[in-house]
Amino acid sequence: MRKIEEALEKIETGKIEEGLAQLLLIEKDADHQSKYAIAEVYHELGHVDKAKEIIDELLMLYPDEGSLYAFAAELLIDLDQEDEAIELLLEIKEGDEAFLQAQLLLADLYQMQSLDEVAEQKLLNAAKKAPNEVIISYGLGEFYLERGDYIKSIPYLKKAVHSTEKIPNVHLELQLAEAYSASGQFEDAVHYYRIGLEKYQDPHALFGYGFTAFQLEDMVIAIEQLEKLKELDPDFSSLYPLLARAYEAEGRLDDAMEALEAGLSIDEYNEQLYIQAAKLSFKRQNPDEGEHFLRKVIALNPSNIEAVQTLASYFKHNELYEELLELLNHMKEFGEEDPVFTWYEAFGLKEQDHYDEAYKLYQEVEKSFEEDHDFLEEYGYFLLEYGLRDRAKEVFTQLLVIQPERTDIQELLQNLD
Repeated sequence: MRKIEEALEKIETGKIEEGLAQLLLIEKDADHQSKYAIAEVYHELGHVDKAKEIIDELLMLYPDEGSLYAFAAELLIDLDQEDEAIELLLEIKEGDEAFLQAQLLLADLYQMQSLDEVAEQKLLNAAKKAPNEVIISYGLGEFYLERGDYIKSIPYLKKAVHSTEKIPNVHLELQLAEAYSASGQFEDAVHYYRIGLEKYQDPHALFGYGFTAFQLEDMVIAIEQLEKLKELDPDFSSLYPLLARAYEAEGRLDDAMEALEAGLSIDEYNEQLYIQAAKLSFKRQNPDEGEHFLRKVIALNPSNIEAVQTLASYFKHNELYEELLELLNHMKEFGEEDPVFTWYEAFGLKEQDHYDEAYKLYQEVEKSFEEDHDFLEEYGYFLLEYGLRDRAKEVFTQLLVIQPERTDIQELLQNLD
């Protein structure tokens, strides 16, 4: 075994050819146990074909050894021969020491083939036979977590976390934290994120911790974790919009904008970042910058309804009617239609005294906004200006159904009567 370790050390220190040549020499005169160890080394190094040759040879000598079947199945999986791997694993009988490992591998394979119910059954059967096996608890927890059944995953992951037996290279606390966070149990999630991240700094877990703290409105922790993530992995583009929102919630608008600009330097085609930056610009009393960001999105993707609506709303509320109509005509040229666009076009035409055209457009969308108090109020006053007094009364009556507390509208109706 010492010679095998020496060969592996040579490979790990860059003497790859020398190490592989040494392994080949050892293999020629090795006993069966050493050959198995050499196969493990080959597998670890990614030389799957060489590992498989050795295991196939050992299987001929030990046809009832379940651990060999399990190892051979793992190699077949690496070679994308899933069906052959399943056949081998089904050969492992219940009494075999490798039976539980086989059930876990089978569950993974069935899940890969979208046979989730079969995979689940394999894991549940294994759990019945070995209820205290940490690897089975973990297997079930991970299965439900990957499938999105977060509530189901929690008891199994929790059992694995609190087991005295540990699973190497698996960060159970972070997976349990993810399950708690995804199921809305944020306080519990924070507890396990803290424990897990003390042991292992994982980018996805840092993001999860930041997101969970954000949900709990603990912006200090959210910012702290997302800034750590930014240092660890600046290309993790999802962190930037959340970090900006956390800064904004703290009133740190300049820091929020810096976060968005940093995100755009990483992902220059992220439409959502531009929209967020635009809204933040308006909040910072910098409308020109806000308009610039929105026009950038529309140039990237004219189908981005949110960007068009936000820019149109800005033009509408700032009485920039020519710009509003120009934008909406631009959308028509791209074949983009939306009831909000029609409403805003009607408003723009009305403000430029094109009442007949405006009336047609208001009529087109009145059904779409029959429960929108802003639309009803605007439409009611337009109808009054247009001379349709009775129809205006109907619209204002509709508005009172939605907002019965509007005494100004009640008085208006009384005056009209």
